[in-house]
Amino acid sequence: MTGAASPADALQLPDWLAHRAATLPHRPALMASATTLSYSALDAAVDAVVAGLQRQGVRPADRVALLLGNGLDFAYLVHAAARFGFAIVPLNTRLTAPELAYQVEDAGARFLVHDGPNHAPADALAAAARELKLLSARTLASGAVPEPEGAGLVRDPSPPEARWPRPPIPTGGFRRLGLSSLHTIVYTSGTTGPPKGVPLSLGNHWWAAIGSALNLGVSPEDRMLVCLPLYHVGGLSALFRGVIYGSPVVLHEEFDASAVNRAIDDEGVTMVSVVALMLRRMLDERGERPYPASLRSVLVGGGPVPETLLRQALACGLPVLQTYGLTESASQAVTLSPEDALRKLGSAGKPLLPVQLRVMIDNREAEPGEVGEICLRGPSITSGYLGEPNLPDGWLPTGDLGWLDEEGYLYVSDRRDDLIISGGENVYPAEVEAVLLAHPSVEEAGVAGLPDPEWGQVPVAFVKLRSGASALAPELLTFCETRLARYKVPRQIRFVESLPRTSSGKLLRRLLRGEQ
Repeated sequence: MTGAASPADALQLPDWLAHRAATLPHRPALMASATTLSYSALDAAVDAVVAGLQRQGVRPADRVALLLGNGLDFAYLVHAAARFGFAIVPLNTRLTAPELAYQVEDAGARFLVHDGPNHAPADALAAAARELKLLSARTLASGAVPEPEGAGLVRDPSPPEARWPRPPIPTGGFRRLGLSSLHTIVYTSGTTGPPKGVPLSLGNHWWAAIGSALNLGVSPEDRMLVCLPLYHVGGLSALFRGVIYGSPVVLHEEFDASAVNRAIDDEGVTMVSVVALMLRRMLDERGERPYPASLRSVLVGGGPVPETLLRQALACGLPVLQTYGLTESASQAVTLSPEDALRKLGSAGKPLLPVQLRVMIDNREAEPGEVGEICLRGPSITSGYLGEPNLPDGWLPTGDLGWLDEEGYLYVSDRRDDLIISGGENVYPAEVEAVLLAHPSVEEAGVAGLPDPEWGQVPVAFVKLRSGASALAPELLTFCETRLARYKVPRQIRFVESLPRTSSGKLLRRLLRGEQ
């Protein structure tokens, strides 16, 4: 599948960035790294990046991995993929080279774009992955945007020779984008097996943006702050929403509570998405200072949000709206509406149009109040996983548990049974267990998430050593640190004589968590 529309692609839309550049050329589009780009400047920069990719041999339908921090380069490539037709594979910059190599090879990426801070891990990845060509983001974007001299608006900085020789514009105004075209492959996982690639089309991203707009509305005064990593779908989705809505996006390199609060106070930010840990840190940093009335929505996702935290935020005048979504739903799938923020405190809300939701128990739909598995269907939901058959009947079984009240509002009971969510990051027990089991002294290993007041959950490992072995906890932790991202490394190693298992040998992680 390619981003440029083909005659066989019946679902087509005008190139949304080109449309904004033509209709709102001087409106601010993206603010990052002390540079403010207008829509015309962003449009020209994307053309320059496409031209750079073409020179390096990238073609439509290729898959290009991104090992980039939050910044202009990441945004250029997101829009370049839609325009030129390749698919991006955003990589978590916190992963180790072996973890990254698996995802790059599984996705079939031939190219990897990196920035300066990620140059060394990119080299290590190239050594671990076969037939991977490294590209510097700065080289691709050379000449697209001048070095910033302040916060002035950049209108169209690229010289004509740096631009992509665009194909002729068809009768009717703009080039067309095929909504069925593959745009993104984001890796996620359940609690067993290696991470899975989730393919998301342009249509998935489009409908996710439209569903959010129909719930929250779009105002000419809106300005969206992105402080989530762009390699997560929660951050990535805001780049689509900004261009589709015509709303400026303020992009932070990383989350910093004081910087987020300053942006809300001084930069006109009206909307922001965070996870519960971020929200807690924003409130702690804020103290007694009220938030301005211009801030109209703070979406909180990444797992169930403690009701005490929601009440604390609302008491400070923070317009918090709980939301439920996942990589497979291109970000939000269910979000509380502003008018229900107090009436349905603790609920994730109702499905965004046109998402369908049902809660299933043993192949039947649950009655109100019954806890079951949350299932989703709709045009914003992925069609399946990379290398696997499409979802039967289009329904995605999320593995998450929840229940509906009499009015159809969703309450999320827990994330996937064994999935650990630590500070908004997913930690998959089977992946950590596999690393521990590779140590010569370890006979059995089980990993579970235990409560933590700051991170929500932290991974704790339960280890049975081989007979006669004498490995200590620091040795096992060091072993993990060289093979796993830091947030996946167990906080504790607890040595046990046996691990709880079923009669068939399946590990019972819920018993490790102290549940019955």
